[in-house]
Amino acid sequence: MTWIKAGECTALQNRAQPSFTPVIQRVDPIMSSIITDAFTHDHHACDHRLAAAEKSLTSGDWAVIGRASEALISAVNHHFDVEEQTLFPRLASIYRVASNPIEVMCSEHAQMRALLGDLGEAVAQRDRDTCQGVLETFHFLTQQHNSKEEIVLYPMADGALRDQATEIAGLVARES
Repeated sequence: MTWIKAGECTALQNRAQPSFTPVIQRVDPIMSSIITDAFTHDHHACDHRLAAAEKSLTSGDWAVIGRASEALISAVNHHFDVEEQTLFPRLASIYRVASNPIEVMCSEHAQMRALLGDLGEAVAQRDRDTCQGVLETFHFLTQQHNSKEEIVLYPMADGALRDQATEIAGLVARES
């Protein structure tokens, strides 16, 4: 075991009761990262689909643009569904401190789902400028969103859901 001062590891913050602030916390050096690894890998897979959708706009071929956009929408919706239906509820039931960050993540999911809906409409209308604007906005929001999950929520989940990590990670996995 390794010992660190409280506050030096963001993944361990808020472990203690709110009325108690420990001076030292214990860190398990072999803490599992199964959830972090799987969900981060899926973020990267979604990023590749986003890049493909952005690149497809240069083709001018609306069939290609439609397929790339649909692949992005499907991948992102699958990722959000696994988080919202499985990962987040299980984490919140075990680790109540996670409830506030989870609420923020779900709010951001709603914003991003609305953008993906706008993308679908823009593709149906063959509106290249709107597609490009939506994808740029989505790209920006996704980068900020993913970093919060990867730095805060996923490490929390790895610690709190250690016994369920393989099952949960398997839900987000799919062929790339």
